Amino acid sequence: MADRGNFGTKIGIILATAGSAVGLGNVWRFPFMTGQNGGAVFIILYFGCILLLGIPGMVSEFVIGRHAQANAYRAYGKMGGKAWRFVGILGILTSTIILGFYAVVAGWCLQYLFASFAGHLSGDAAYVRNYFQTFSSDPVKPCLWGVAFVLLTHLVIVRGVQRGIERASKILMPLLLILLVVIVVASCLLPGAGKGIEFLFKPDFSKVTHSVLLEALGQAFFSLSLGTACLCTYASYFSRQTNLLRSATQIALLDTAIAILAGLMIFPAAFSVGIQPDSGPSLIFITLPNVFQQAFSSMPAVGYVIGILFYALLVFAALTSTISMHEIGTAFFYEEMHLTRRKAAWILTAVCSVLAVFCSLSIGAVDGIRLFGLSLMDFCDLLTAQVMLPAGALLTSIMIGWFVPAKTVGDEFTNQGTVSLRLFGVWLFCVRFVVPLCILLIFLHQLGVI
Repeated sequence: MADRGNFGTKIGIILATAGSAVGLGNVWRFPFMTGQNGGAVFIILYFGCILLLGIPGMVSEFVIGRHAQANAYRAYGKMGGKAWRFVGILGILTSTIILGFYAVVAGWCLQYLFASFAGHLSGDAAYVRNYFQTFSSDPVKPCLWGVAFVLLTHLVIVRGVQRGIERASKILMPLLLILLVVIVVASCLLPGAGKGIEFLFKPDFSKVTHSVLLEALGQAFFSLSLGTACLCTYASYFSRQTNLLRSATQIALLDTAIAILAGLMIFPAAFSVGIQPDSGPSLIFITLPNVFQQAFSSMPAVGYVIGILFYALLVFAALTSTISMHEIGTAFFYEEMHLTRRKAAWILTAVCSVLAVFCSLSIGAVDGIRLFGLSLMDFCDLLTAQVMLPAGALLTSIMIGWFVPAKTVGDEFTNQGTVSLRLFGVWLFCVRFVVPLCILLIFLHQLGVI
């Protein structure tokens, strides 16, 4: 096999892997899920779910990837036997489909960044809503922006692990954090911002319901990219000295911190102008442009800059995720078909670009691109979120917990005995019992059974 490359530094491992988890789910989905599910109490439940489901699930994929030092297809086969290779294939298919439709929304972020620079988002709420509807239904522009985002991702991937993924992560993640902090400070200084901060940090335990708990479980699951084979693929580039449990904990904490900062960015500004940010997909493209204009109406220049910084933040967050999703399939074609990295990357880029175009057309310009009564975009979202992701993560926990010898797993967990075994029993119990139960509950909740 050709030299695969490895991450060169510990900080590179943390930033690249955290970047795979940090995306629009943190900056957009987490705040509006928090808004819909009781604020601070949702965050407490979410953090508990990160500990019970997120970290054990991450370490499971880390164990598989680092043990095999290969793409997901080969890694699952090497760890569990040839019969388990299909789980790796499932992860590769899942990430490819997600990249295809995710690029559409990422392309919208690029368009809005350009529109913010050009001052095209200035106007009342009706104007902003009409701007989004006109743009998203255009047969050409959204397609071009979506393909542009896939190509932007491609430019990083073809440069390899250290010169591409790791270097980009070392630039993008600090920039993302800086932009977040700048907007958080500006948002928290607005009149009436205290109500938003209180909503985010003062728990009302009367709002705890089984539905809120299941939503917190689901958000923890999706936020950390469990089930996409992303963590397995990135772990294949870890060194043998990497402490897997410590790395997973650091990544989960960084991912959670960014999600909470995103809440601090959005809630104070929204409460300042009397808007609750629970409006779902329209939040970042319809509600927030108007929020920034209203919140900074006395300082229009500041509102203009904040708008630009916000959409730059979204672009960076989306790019850290698309890089990881692209790498999963690229590694497969590179190693299994014995292609150059450049050729392997072009296969993924071409497939995802075509999928992005059809997904974009299905929600605006062409009504006929539908499956089972849903637009192709919604169908891909539903298929991956409610079926493929939970199935991949569930099968991973079953394989590691019940089919791979505990000694093999323990040796990888402890770096061949050089790391403490003290928490191994707790982790293995979670992988065998807690993680499958949590994923099963998410599965049934997503399907509407419970």
